[in-house]
Amino acid sequence: MLNPSIAVDAMGGDFGPCVTVPAIVQALSLFPELKISVIGNHSEITEHLTRLNHLDTSRLTIVHSDSVIDNSTRPSQALRHSKGTSMRLALDLVAEGAADACVSGGNTGALMALSRFTLKQLPGVERPALISALPTKSGKKTWLLDLGANASCDANSLFQFAVMGAELAEQELGRKAKVALLNIGEEEIKGNDLVKRCSEMLSNCSEINYIGYVEGDQLYNDRADVIVCEGFVGNVCLKSSEGVAHLFLEQLKSQLSNSPFKQLIAKWLFKDLMSNFKKLNPDQYNGASLIGLRGIVIKSHGSADVAAFINAIGEAVHEVKRQIPSRISDRLETVLLERHY
Repeated sequence: MLNPSIAVDAMGGDFGPCVTVPAIVQALSLFPELKISVIGNHSEITEHLTRLNHLDTSRLTIVHSDSVIDNSTRPSQALRHSKGTSMRLALDLVAEGAADACVSGGNTGALMALSRFTLKQLPGVERPALISALPTKSGKKTWLLDLGANASCDANSLFQFAVMGAELAEQELGRKAKVALLNIGEEEIKGNDLVKRCSEMLSNCSEINYIGYVEGDQLYNDRADVIVCEGFVGNVCLKSSEGVAHLFLEQLKSQLSNSPFKQLIAKWLFKDLMSNFKKLNPDQYNGASLIGLRGIVIKSHGSADVAAFINAIGEAVHEVKRQIPSRISDRLETVLLERHY
């Protein structure tokens, strides 16, 4: 895919066009081959583009939308009243083939429900899952899923999450991914029936490099490339990790800001260390992929700033180029055949 086309829900998230439009303009500069359809209130979007002095519309198209799905809207309500909203129009462009991917910082539950309704699931997929990369101590990545698309699920869904997550990770790693299940202990006797049943399924699947259980304190130590869990657990892990990272960075900034001397010493002695601290910022990893669909959907944090939203757009571009949905579909078909025989 040489010229990816992305549909961006410009009205979603906590800040709407104040964040999404500047991020779009910068993304167009970062990815010269990229085309973007901006969906939202035409006058607001135009106002921000004018303020940024972005007059080139050769790779940018504005699609007007009169309404936005509120963050408090239930998924069932979103399904019934989604026509004409910025999120629905962005997904429709993907469903129609007019865009290769959708990026939105809007209501997660609504995005999940509308994505399933408009794009449909890949053959053999019971439930899509949210997956995102986490930083590790070596500077590499670990992919964690599900991050909240499915608060609870069965062992078969967890197994499918493992297959889909492995395929996505391997497209970036260029090698077989090490897959683990998140559990309350590493021993085989630990965990509930759900985790034990999925572990048995993964152990019998030659297509997956399954390494067993990992605990919560091993998320960042390079033990596994892909870590699988239910959405409730994954979302709590992610939000807790982000909270700790933000606390650490804020405490560091506070200690340095109250003393110019400390700032000077830090810049002189700890330049490399400060660079590593910045890598811990969760915004660097913004952009969770809703995998298992017939199209690419990227969920940005609702509170994302411009830099974070650019990362979400970048994730969409990379997944389009790697043709992630078709690769996941092929992998699932291979695994299904193995299990059948």
